Amino acid sequence: MLYVLILAGGKGTRLYPLSRAQNPKQFLNIIDNKSFLRSTVDRIKCLVSNENIYVVTNEEYFDKICEELPEIKKENIFVEPSNKETATCIGLSAAKLLKLDKEATMIVLPSDHYIENERKFKETVLQGVEIANKKRGLVTIGVQPTRAETGYGYIEMGDRVNADMPTFRVERFLEKPNSEVAKDLLIKGNFLWNSGMFVWRADVYLREMEKYLPKMYKRLMTIYQSLETDDESDVIKEQYNDIDGISVDFGIMQKTRKAFVIKCDFVWDDIGTFAALSRFLSNLRGNNVLGNTFMEESENCSVFGKDRLIIGFGIKDLIIVDAGDVILVMDKNKDQEIKHLVNELKESKETEKYI
Repeated sequence: MLYVLILAGGKGTRLYPLSRAQNPKQFLNIIDNKSFLRSTVDRIKCLVSNENIYVVTNEEYFDKICEELPEIKKENIFVEPSNKETATCIGLSAAKLLKLDKEATMIVLPSDHYIENERKFKETVLQGVEIANKKRGLVTIGVQPTRAETGYGYIEMGDRVNADMPTFRVERFLEKPNSEVAKDLLIKGNFLWNSGMFVWRADVYLREMEKYLPKMYKRLMTIYQSLETDDESDVIKEQYNDIDGISVDFGIMQKTRKAFVIKCDFVWDDIGTFAALSRFLSNLRGNNVLGNTFMEESENCSVFGKDRLIIGFGIKDLIIVDAGDVILVMDKNKDQEIKHLVNELKESKETEKYI
């Protein structure tokens, strides 16, 4: 049977101070007056029923997710005992789904993507389901680049494996490139953006984990044996907390020989940075703005306002964010460095409370 797993435990640090520890970006209502999490769930209802929608998060966000998604049963919200990166939380979820259904096929989706054209999205995902089952492979969805983007990883397409759908073997994964490399990849034309959306059978994912992350696999199998027993909760905490976490890209996808990529034909954006979010703002005299703003003799600025009037006069290439108790003014070229800034703020008692 088909299941959807939504990854909703992230902090959204690169959108600080809009995204905060108590209210990270998956819960923000910025586009279309719906949270990113709500939009993700609404989008997948054309694929599965509510009973087959699962969310993995941490304990801190459990109540918020229950409130945001009242139609999803609490048992369908998997809680990580601690943050151990995506390979681990997907592995825990795969073990739980495999316990329910030996034939479980998982669609794994981040909770914070923007997607247009749900018909084509559904078509692409179902193609992924077909390949995942026929080839017993790990399928990722790739996006045709439209610019020399340095904020995404890339996938090199290998041989085509199906004449009826744009599906290819993965030749290799590339980490986020610098500007010159990104331009070269765009010109070559055989590279796709790595969207972070996946399709695979739960048993296949766990078998690949056994090959490449054997210590993690062993602990997850101990958890698997405890599921639906009185010791389940204690075993999960004990085993999970001792796992050395790693991302699914580094831990499995960059190592497996069973990776396939489907080139999608829908509009996609990863709303992970202010540069990405700026693409959805209104244009005011050459600036991207949200909220109560006035811009004069200013260019290429992104302004995220609320109730207070923000006036830009004679400024250029800035990001300005009014989050109420915190105001951020930043060079646009520092967009990818906010995580470092947040870590610096955490180290000071005076500023830690604002994270």
